[in-house]
Amino acid sequence: MQPNLIVRFRKWVVVSIAIGALLYLSGSVMADIDRVGDALESFNWWMLFPVCALTLLNYTLRFVKWHYLLHRLNVDMPLREDAWNFASGLAMVISPGKAGEFLKPYVVRERTGTPMATTIPALVTERLTDGIAMLILAGLSVGVYAADKVHYLTIPAVLIGFGLLVLAHEGLSLWCIKMLGKIPKLSGLSEKLREMLVSMRTCVAPVSLAWTLLLSIIAWGAECWGYQLIFQGLNQEVGLDVCIFLYAFATVAGGAMPGGLGVADGVLAGGAATLVAGMTQPMSVAAAILIRICTLWIGVAIGAVALFKVSNMLGGIQLETQPTGDESG
Repeated sequence: MQPNLIVRFRKWVVVSIAIGALLYLSGSVMADIDRVGDALESFNWWMLFPVCALTLLNYTLRFVKWHYLLHRLNVDMPLREDAWNFASGLAMVISPGKAGEFLKPYVVRERTGTPMATTIPALVTERLTDGIAMLILAGLSVGVYAADKVHYLTIPAVLIGFGLLVLAHEGLSLWCIKMLGKIPKLSGLSEKLREMLVSMRTCVAPVSLAWTLLLSIIAWGAECWGYQLIFQGLNQEVGLDVCIFLYAFATVAGGAMPGGLGVADGVLAGGAATLVAGMTQPMSVAAAILIRICTLWIGVAIGAVALFKVSNMLGGIQLETQPTGDESG
């Protein structure tokens, strides 16, 4: 493993934990830190087992999706090695812009020789279907709980829909590649962009898109259910539909931030107190802290272990996290 990658990851973890701690500290102060502490003290800690199990189900289904997409692209990546590869990507969600997730296509290239231009579309499709699934889940109840917020879901939905329509039309897709090739800094990448287009069209073909989207909905629905179990552990009765909306909306809203830090946490911490009758702000903050530990931070911990495993798997060769130019081929 390249020492620089480990150093960067450690810095990302420290910064992310610091940001998260400050956010929850400020939220706890606003909500009365003693009452937040009381809420956490009253939590039924045995409830963390089924919540973590649902999180692991989320990771498993998303891995199945990733491996399926590689199979669609005729990439023969050994199942066990790919499982470690996927797990390492869980740590990269806290990297700036989540750019660290490009580690997965890089590892596939090192193990199979498949150009990254072929496999990056699998990564894009993986994240795309996650986003669509969360929009669908959030949309199930957005009209009931937050009709005035529907435009926040409409904008990304329209952009995603437009992108899929462009990909569906081969002539239009090629025209877009041709136009991009006229941009001076992208002119030398036109062939790789064309290769990525072919792979992307394979990944979002109707059958492939429907299957991966179904896996995404079930996977993220499991974490929404886990959020409801957190409330049950706090002796709070909150409907599953409310939890689906809050968790999905928070995930969509925080999608642009590393690990959703700040945005997702804020939505979860304040959302339940706003939408659930009788829900106090301290209880809402406590639930947000617990669900984020069970989803974001457990994933980061698993990913940290997987990073070292991937290094050993590759025989200790250096890993580049930001390949450019010819390196991506």
